[in-house]
Amino acid sequence: MSSPLLQTLRKASALTIALALCACTGAGAQTNLYRALGGEPGISRITELFILEIANDARVIHYFEVSNVQRFREKFSEHLCVISDGPCEYTGDTMVDTHVGMHVTEGDFNAIVEDLIAAMNKAGVTLAAQNRLLERLAALRGEIIYL
Repeated sequence: MSSPLLQTLRKASALTIALALCACTGAGAQTNLYRALGGEPGISRITELFILEIANDARVIHYFEVSNVQRFREKFSEHLCVISDGPCEYTGDTMVDTHVGMHVTEGDFNAIVEDLIAAMNKAGVTLAAQNRLLERLAALRGEIIYL
């Protein structure tokens, strides 16, 4: 039979291990999105494919016809990196400043989301990672449409 002190130590050890596993799993779930997207190379690939999707989308290309594609590429990649908890800093304009006066509708927003999903599919991003990213981006909807 074990002593009460030994039983307490075993319970404390088990609790410590359980808490450590939860902490690692929880932190990993938050910080792994950047890695799940493929890190910097994956985000660059998603961005390139997204630009191609937009270029071939008659529903929304008019929003981008006078855009500086290189700047869009850089700022969109930065934005994806930051929103996925990557080691980046976003140096672009706010979403409101970028989209004010564009009169983006809900339908236009949805079309852009479809283009991003298509790009992520082509880049081989898992459905779970796509959903996590889209959830974070969806929070910005009010900063993009009807401005």
